[in-house]
Amino acid sequence: MIDLPRLGLGAAPIGNLYAEVDDAQARATVDAAWDSGVRLYDTAPHYGLGLSERRLGAALRERSGYVLSTKVGRLLEPGYPVEPDTAGFAVRSDLRRRWDFSAAGVRRSLEESLVRLGVPAVDLALIHDPDDHVEQALEEAYPELDRMRSEGLIRAIGIGMNQWKVPLWFVQETDLDVVMLAGRYTLLDQSGLPLLDECAARGVQVIAAGVFNSGLLATPEPAGTFDYLPAPPALLDRARRLAQTCERFGVSLPQAAMAFPLRHPAVSSIVVGAKSAAEIRANAALAAAPVPEALWPELSSVSSE
Repeated sequence: MIDLPRLGLGAAPIGNLYAEVDDAQARATVDAAWDSGVRLYDTAPHYGLGLSERRLGAALRERSGYVLSTKVGRLLEPGYPVEPDTAGFAVRSDLRRRWDFSAAGVRRSLEESLVRLGVPAVDLALIHDPDDHVEQALEEAYPELDRMRSEGLIRAIGIGMNQWKVPLWFVQETDLDVVMLAGRYTLLDQSGLPLLDECAARGVQVIAAGVFNSGLLATPEPAGTFDYLPAPPALLDRARRLAQTCERFGVSLPQAAMAFPLRHPAVSSIVVGAKSAAEIRANAALAAAPVPEALWPELSSVSSE
């Protein structure tokens, strides 16, 4: 079993997710995470068409004692006209993503990630978003990752998705080590509970990502998006009532949002994204602050309304 730190940095923002971040700011973000005690770092080729991996690898060079996670399932193909990316990252590149969960594609993806990261191996490789490629991911990607695990290129195999039914199938059909579940076990959405319960029964560790549901739970006064779309009025109202309940106990909404998933016995870690040193310092401080036990029944009553 891989030893997963409690708090991780999601490196999509330093791959220019939605907005450009320069090299210095990206490096300062990782440095601040390190100084705050963060020892789990998660990235993917998808994030900025490799930019996140290159920046994260450079920032972690000469350091040790961390857990590094990347993903497979999207190959980066060169030779296209240099154009702005169309997948939400503020980059210009001649690379294009191509879905590939074949054995050869997964091995190529991991090997190219190792080059961008500048490391001989990674701790965790996650099968990334195989929603429309489930059979190939199960029949080809997983066995190839199992071979790479035996070769020492990776220490652990996982799956990373923002839905819970496909990961549940993988947990039941394979010898997965880790599930990264994004947004489906939060203060606002506990639909992934059946997956977490199965993981707990089988000894599969869970990394909870998307704990802020893309932004709605990220600030003391809820605002913004839920799952990357404008929050419906009823959901925004419930988030505001959650925030008011937290305030009565001297806790902020994002503090509770980070603490909540860790209450489940299957959840070993949470991963939060950050695009600046100030953001990751603030999140690390909130993650370390205690939450009164009496708060949880009150929040549960709001969540179930």
